[in-house]
Amino acid sequence: MDQSKEMARIAYQALEDKKGENIKIIDIAGISVLADYFLIASGSNESQIRAMVDNVEEELGKSGYSVKQREGYNTGNWVLLDFGDIIVHIFDRENRLFYDLERIWGDGKTIEIDAL
Repeated sequence: MDQSKEMARIAYQALEDKKGENIKIIDIAGISVLADYFLIASGSNESQIRAMVDNVEEELGKSGYSVKQREGYNTGNWVLLDFGDIIVHIFDRENRLFYDLERIWGDGKTIEIDAL
């Protein structure tokens, strides 16, 4: 679990560095085998969303974690980055409201960055 906490911390910081909005960390370890944490963030436009994606990949890469799967980069309205232990979702505002992952994964525990 320590590795996934470290990954979540790095990803959170990378999102924050690129002015990610409303960044949420959801602990799903107890309810899903997909990952330990979901990170969800919003960007205001395609360029910002891509910058956030690139920064998350770069910062996690520096610590030896590589992305296993990346989806949605070309559309830029919902990008999913799967790092195994954590999954990062970066949305534009409209799609974040539409897909409402926070509600879907409501059984997970939303945690603050300080808890990591």
